[in-house]
Amino acid sequence: MRTGFPQSPKQRRPKAAASSIATNFLHLRNPFVVAWMSASFPGFGHISLGNYVIGFVLFGWEMLVNTQANLNIAIIYSVTGRYEMAKEIVNNRWLLFYAPVWVFAIWSSYHLTVDLNKLSILADRNQSPIDAAFMSFFEINVLDKRSPWVAVFWTMCSPGLGHLYTHRIPTGFFLLIWWIVMAYFSHLLQAAQYTALGLFEQATTVLDLEWVLYLPSIMGFAIYDVYVNTVEYNRLFDREQADYLTREYQASDFNMPK
Repeated sequence: MRTGFPQSPKQRRPKAAASSIATNFLHLRNPFVVAWMSASFPGFGHISLGNYVIGFVLFGWEMLVNTQANLNIAIIYSVTGRYEMAKEIVNNRWLLFYAPVWVFAIWSSYHLTVDLNKLSILADRNQSPIDAAFMSFFEINVLDKRSPWVAVFWTMCSPGLGHLYTHRIPTGFFLLIWWIVMAYFSHLLQAAQYTALGLFEQATTVLDLEWVLYLPSIMGFAIYDVYVNTVEYNRLFDREQADYLTREYQASDFNMPK
């Protein structure tokens, strides 16, 4: 059993890289969908691509600037027709930081997706080897099939759990921690408790709408990302298994029917 992903000189276009905490791999994505993720919340597009460092930094930047600029509160006032209050509440010193980096996140994730799609096609044509397992002192990462709907179920229970189920640990813990933070400051669970008891007025009063507006973005991203990655992860498993069977059991003079 191989215990790593060796980067040999012949392997110019790797398909996947396995480590103890995750399997990062290339697969075809729609650039417009990834760009939309970045538009809804900067950082999500890069995280979905497995570009964690840039994704986490852009996510932190969004949280900082959005909170300091009171952008979510201004959005609430704007959609409810209170435009003067929106103008008064927004902090332009912070808001002017927002647009350039937001546009960059969209542009960068789009072009990165286009480039990674090309690399994915080249890796498939070159039949790049794929590791079936990676073992270390801290963790065991085994390439195996998983149910996309089980991943979605755990994600709906709490974003991040589905990614832990599919062994994408960086994304999983990142989403889980931030979901806890957002749910805590938005008083989501208190509002759910009041709603279950029929105390609807208390439920709406206790909610902090500034933090509530973060919740749909993180939940929507988590569900979509975990489903797509689980499906593609299963395809990666099928390809690795097919490559192994071909290499070990198929006769060298066998002609594949077309």
